[in-house]
Amino acid sequence: MKFNDFKYERPDFEQVKKEFESIIETFKASKSGQEQIQLIEKAFKLFDEIDSMATLVSIRNSINTKDEFYENESEFMDENMPLISNYSNILDKSIVKSPFKDELKVHFGDHFFNQIEVSLKAFDEKLIPFIIEESKLSREYSKLIAGAQIEFEGGVYNLSQMSPFTQSVNRKTRHQAQLKVSGFFEENEKAIDDIYDKLVHLRDDMAKAMGYKNYIELGYYRMGRTDYGEKEVNNYREQIKASVVPAVSKLTERKAKRLGIKDLKSYDTIAFLSGNPTPKGSKDHLVDVAKNMYQEMSEETDKFFTFMLNHDLFDLDSKPGKQGGGYCTYIPKYESPFIFANFNGTSHDVDVLTHEAGHAFQIFSSRHHIPSQRWPGMEGAEIHSMSMEFFAWPWVKDFFKEDTEKYYFTHLSSAISFLPYGALVDEFQHEVYKKPDMTPDERKATWRRLEKVYLPSKDYDDDHFMEKGTYWYRQGHIFGSPFYYIDYTLAQVCAFQYWIKNRENHEMAWKSYYHLCTLGGTKGFVGLIEAAKLDSPFIDGTISRTIKPLMAFLDTIDDTKL
Repeated sequence: MKFNDFKYERPDFEQVKKEFESIIETFKASKSGQEQIQLIEKAFKLFDEIDSMATLVSIRNSINTKDEFYENESEFMDENMPLISNYSNILDKSIVKSPFKDELKVHFGDHFFNQIEVSLKAFDEKLIPFIIEESKLSREYSKLIAGAQIEFEGGVYNLSQMSPFTQSVNRKTRHQAQLKVSGFFEENEKAIDDIYDKLVHLRDDMAKAMGYKNYIELGYYRMGRTDYGEKEVNNYREQIKASVVPAVSKLTERKAKRLGIKDLKSYDTIAFLSGNPTPKGSKDHLVDVAKNMYQEMSEETDKFFTFMLNHDLFDLDSKPGKQGGGYCTYIPKYESPFIFANFNGTSHDVDVLTHEAGHAFQIFSSRHHIPSQRWPGMEGAEIHSMSMEFFAWPWVKDFFKEDTEKYYFTHLSSAISFLPYGALVDEFQHEVYKKPDMTPDERKATWRRLEKVYLPSKDYDDDHFMEKGTYWYRQGHIFGSPFYYIDYTLAQVCAFQYWIKNRENHEMAWKSYYHLCTLGGTKGFVGLIEAAKLDSPFIDGTISRTIKPLMAFLDTIDDTKL
């Protein structure tokens, strides 16, 4: 069965409600642990059915935001899915009060109860109206961004399609493209400010309704974090400032030297005068290369990628009305991952085929776990995707041909350079939610102040709109998934460790990685990295120790000749 044949049927939420109420009532009256186990598993099947329909709607709506049917179904799901969360919440409360709790722990594991504990701290029935409104506001932002129509050099482009211009080897083109993109955000400044202001206050109200001082604590619980908190993240960010910001400054100096530009500007996005590395070939060619790569990489990846191809579980082309960005999701009913992307002729196309495929490979490898443990937490999930990018290095030559060494340098140096930006996004959000009554202008000033700490060489030149602190407008995670973005950086540090391990002993590195994939979300983030024998990013010294061999490798490449 192909993806287009996956059948969507609008759930009958009245019937769903009756089924959940029956499960919960029977659960409470159960006379044995075994009976309760069977009821929990029955609830899992019901959750999977609803989740599958919601996921199909989400995918098809993101493929074409102008499709009225799926636009309407998205609104329907936004209004009704919180009701499912409520029944999950009621069932969770019953589970923790079960007289057969020890028997349930033996069957489902301790982490199942850790997850329930966090979910109960993250959700209550009183939050349903807030969550419905939050979904509407987040979709309003996504629709505004997806609807960008930017006139440039005789054409009309969305934000994703502007990327080749912002990465042009011609400096004037890059400069003008940045100003055009910036102009789109300036035209929509009030609308974006209004959406974000409403989201911030809405989330603050949610936290207060749950008895928290501000949204930060609630936000961490909503992210499902079971074994670390704000204190550990703050310590991690301080390591970034101490060890990575100076390293990135050195990389910036190298870039200025090879480009022959004394004072780099924000639009100097290319890594080389000869242009950034670009994949050689059409979308279909790149997919064929990926097919061969996964066939040779391992028996497990071959099985996975063949499954993806046989069921058409990709949508890769950039087209009008399509939501921006890329993602991987999972449709439980069909045990199928799905990869969504916007190919634009840049190295990002290859990154998608490795990064999002890393997510898809993980969920494919752990799809038989219970629903709440198929995926790890978001920070754990990003380890799989970012590490897969590095495990793909032996096949880079097939994607990039003569740009292979250039890609190696760009990939590794940009991954290092990403860490300060990711930490900046996180600290900005902590500042915002500590002071939810900041004005839009105060938020922009906060961004620019922190930007100068984490990205001290960022110079916006004559882009006055970006100079006042609006770059974060384009970071969708800030609007739709608060406190998520730091997860990318935590995972990147772990992925760097796989890069190091893979060069030392490939067989041992792959064994650790595949084991991590099969674990899914059966442990918290700290538990997963311990199981994989990786060093925790939260422990002092991990960041400096990890960055050192990466910088040493980059020093072996004469980037002035690329």
